[in-house]
Amino acid sequence: MEKVTGYLPDELVTFLLVTVFSLLIGLSQRRISLKREGETTLFGTDRTFTFIGILGYLLYILEPDDYRLFMGGGAVLGLLLALNYYVKQMKYHVFGVTTIVIALITYCLAPIVATQPSWFYIMVVVTVLLFTELKHTFTELAQRMKNDEMITLAKFLAISGIILPMLPRQNMIPGIDLTPHAVWLATVVVSGVSYLSYLLRRYVFRQSGILMSGVIGGLYSSTATIAVLARKSRKAEADEAPEYVAAMLMAVSMMFLRFLILIGIFSRETLAAIYPYLLVMALIAGGTAWYIHSRRPVAIQGQMEGEEDSSNPLEFKVALIFAMLFIVFTVVTHYTLVYAGTGGLTVLSFVSGLSDITPFILNLVQGTGGVAILVITACSLQAILSNILVNFCYGLFFAGRKSALRPWMVRGFGVVIAANAVLLTLFYLL
Repeated sequence: MEKVTGYLPDELVTFLLVTVFSLLIGLSQRRISLKREGETTLFGTDRTFTFIGILGYLLYILEPDDYRLFMGGGAVLGLLLALNYYVKQMKYHVFGVTTIVIALITYCLAPIVATQPSWFYIMVVVTVLLFTELKHTFTELAQRMKNDEMITLAKFLAISGIILPMLPRQNMIPGIDLTPHAVWLATVVVSGVSYLSYLLRRYVFRQSGILMSGVIGGLYSSTATIAVLARKSRKAEADEAPEYVAAMLMAVSMMFLRFLILIGIFSRETLAAIYPYLLVMALIAGGTAWYIHSRRPVAIQGQMEGEEDSSNPLEFKVALIFAMLFIVFTVVTHYTLVYAGTGGLTVLSFVSGLSDITPFILNLVQGTGGVAILVITACSLQAILSNILVNFCYGLFFAGRKSALRPWMVRGFGVVIAANAVLLTLFYLL
């Protein structure tokens, strides 16, 4: 055991730690049990858990080699707990075994504290306390979960933990640096970021306002978020127009941060070259969004109305579409460089903005085209600029011709697009 002090005996320190930890667990369990079951079915008190921990420590130090006394005491404790459970089940119809498991963990604290480093036994105690206190939270979470939520998690584990390690690392097409592992790795990373935003939107920011919907949605897809916000704005009042446009610009701001994360995962060299531009653009888009948000009437609360967007980002068809786009952009990039050079790649970067630019950018940063870092940076910035222009057009289209969003969108997106163009020009000049 790691020494807590330089002058106290290890046995005393261990005894004090076991006693304190057992008492904390007992206090937490007593409060929860009284609230859930009542005094009649309560297994012991906070002192009971403290004595269980002390008993485990005494039996452990009396025979620290063979642990026969410790295991015998654990067997007796398990028998008493089993009898307590049987009585509660038969007489009071209480079937929970959480208290029994926690009592057994408390009994095992002594050898854990005596033999393991401090971070480990503190982690065990903290985990027990947290899971004891979060019972109600887990119940609410389970009630909000959709029927296929576990299937969704299983899909992510399957594509990341089963399919990815099995894929070969040999080139799929002779002469082109493209492997099944690289394609699926990009798919897994993008799906993981999308899945995280999906969980945040559904379980953390479920009742979020319009602005927060733009923030969370931008982590998943800025294009889809802008289209959804524009469609929902048709049913909103004219005074709410600034709030919807601010949410769209926040989605754009989060898109820059999302690409920072994705590029950082696949290429630190590209990240070192591009991060100043992406950070500046994220700040400009976020600052513009906040300015427009501040222009809304004070009475507007900015709550998102309408049905909840429960689209699942982990459908296999979505993953397959992304993988196919990645392959297409890899092949097109290769032959563009062969027959048109970097000039053709520049044109391709602007054209890629008409669709999902993520596979194009990830294809570049993974080095599948053998492109120089400066060219990757320039093409990534150009693809992002093109995509923002397309998102702006999508927003105008889905909002409708007579939408009150139009003047706000022209000003807001105009600032972001102009700033992006200026930074791109500075990149070429510097």
